[in-house]
Amino acid sequence: MDTTDSKNSGINALAPSKMQSTTNLQVQQSFRARLTRLRPYFAGNQVWLFLLICSAVLVALTEPQMANLLGILLDSGFSQGKLALWKVPVAILGLFGIRGFAGFCAQYSLARMSNHAMVKLRTKLFTTVQNAHPSLFSANTASSLVNTVVYEVQIGATLLVNALLTLLKDSLTLVALLGYLLYMNWQLTLIIFAVFPAVAIAMKLLSKRLQKITKVSQNATDELAYVVEENVLAYRAVRLHHAQTGQLERFELLNQQLRRLAMKATIANSAMTPVTQMLAAVAVSAVICIALWQSASSGTSVGNFVSYITAMLLLITPIKHLSDVAGPVTRGLAALERGLDLMDITPRESSGSYIPDTPSKLGELSLEHVTVRYANSEHDALQDVSMTVRPGETVALVGSSGSGKTTLVNLLPRFVDATSGRMLLYGVDIREWNLDTLRQQLSFVSQDVVMLNDTVAANVALGLTPDPQRVHAALDAANLSAHIASLPQGINTLVGHNASQFSGGQRQRLAIARAVYKNAPILILDEATSALDTESEQAVKSALQTLMRDRTTLIIAHRLSTIEHADRIVVMGHGKVIEAGSHAELLARQGAYARLHRLGSATGVIDDTLLTT
Repeated sequence: MDTTDSKNSGINALAPSKMQSTTNLQVQQSFRARLTRLRPYFAGNQVWLFLLICSAVLVALTEPQMANLLGILLDSGFSQGKLALWKVPVAILGLFGIRGFAGFCAQYSLARMSNHAMVKLRTKLFTTVQNAHPSLFSANTASSLVNTVVYEVQIGATLLVNALLTLLKDSLTLVALLGYLLYMNWQLTLIIFAVFPAVAIAMKLLSKRLQKITKVSQNATDELAYVVEENVLAYRAVRLHHAQTGQLERFELLNQQLRRLAMKATIANSAMTPVTQMLAAVAVSAVICIALWQSASSGTSVGNFVSYITAMLLLITPIKHLSDVAGPVTRGLAALERGLDLMDITPRESSGSYIPDTPSKLGELSLEHVTVRYANSEHDALQDVSMTVRPGETVALVGSSGSGKTTLVNLLPRFVDATSGRMLLYGVDIREWNLDTLRQQLSFVSQDVVMLNDTVAANVALGLTPDPQRVHAALDAANLSAHIASLPQGINTLVGHNASQFSGGQRQRLAIARAVYKNAPILILDEATSALDTESEQAVKSALQTLMRDRTTLIIAHRLSTIEHADRIVVMGHGKVIEAGSHAELLARQGAYARLHRLGSATGVIDDTLLTT
């Protein structure tokens, strides 16, 4: 077995069961360990962190001063009449001014740090997706990846930032108020401390349940998004077959599941507030009773008594905020951890180091006993295939669906790796090639055309710097110049979502123009003229003939006119090569190809679904 087994095993690594086990491990992580995973993304913000802490401390210190000011006002103002009137508004305005400015600085500092971290995390996530092993895309839906990279990071960062700001400010406020209470009456304050362990236990239990519900909700959201994605992409088929009702029922089932999970999360989150408030109320009641008894027996001043009771009542607000913060922190961390998990378990495409000294204009390919089996499949997609494609040769691949044609051409750019055996380019195993250099040797034109929402020029020169002169030459070769010239901005016109402003044939000609522009030594054509009308097909075939000259070309096609002119035709079935030779040689053998040719002579298209071994 070849070492590429480890690469193909990436699919298994991303299977739902594996991801679920990773999720369960995350549930068991401590709060500190989970925050530690995010620390690298906040690096380089020491100045803003310092400003954040100083501002939060200043906000916390102003809180007990409100209670102290009230005590002074009662004792010196109302009772003795010694307090100057102008000092009252100055003190109040000063306290609230300092508190407001410090609060603004704290919020701004944390927002700046978090947005910086979010950009770094999102960029790293997108880079991970860009360089991921192809198994990532077979194990995850597009909507799931979009949701993780874009929305989960945004939602997670927003929730976490607001929650952490509350956590920092209210924790410091709680410490400041407790310090003030200890200074005023340490005996009474010990009663308040007795409540904290019960509050902590309640928050821990409810937070753990909320975290589990959040993880399940994330998976349910992905499933719902996938249903929407499928129906958007397949809206023609859904409407043609009048399947809207069934799809709506499918959507509603998942929608109701999300509703139930949301209600469970609400119950777990909302239960924290009444539990903590009841515990706090017990402590407050006990303290007030004892404080009244102490005041009667020791003659404590009204101002001191009111200051203490006010500071104690002020404790309820930060305690309530801290109990409420568990939900947003849990949901925020779960959302961000999903991105971190994706980066941790996603295998990167492996690349060799070989780069040829001088680029070649001809591609020499050979397969040596190549077998490919996809993960979770019981059958080989390719089975012990050996063949050589000579430099400059045009080879057409013919075979029924599932015969291994697409797998074979996907081996070359390493979208698929061989399970055993090897594929050589210029005599060097493709796994030893530098991946970028390897793919620079290839131009690929498929029947499934994909265009980016960018200009015509950017799509034609994809991955390269657009040269207007070369772009126009490529468009002319693809018989598309006249149409592009009629557009408002010519080659600088935006093509829209997957070139939605173009017809199917025009999109395919854009793909051909892209191949012409790249000018790679190896050309792969997968039904490259399938979406063209007769007139355009003739024009594009002429361009392709020019493009194919002095290049190694692999063609997957059903049209006899394309296949007949190939230097060699390879007939495949069930992952094996059935027969190979030129058009004339295969007809003379009276084998599988000759039978297909007779059946397709009337229509000009080979019906290879009738191929049998």
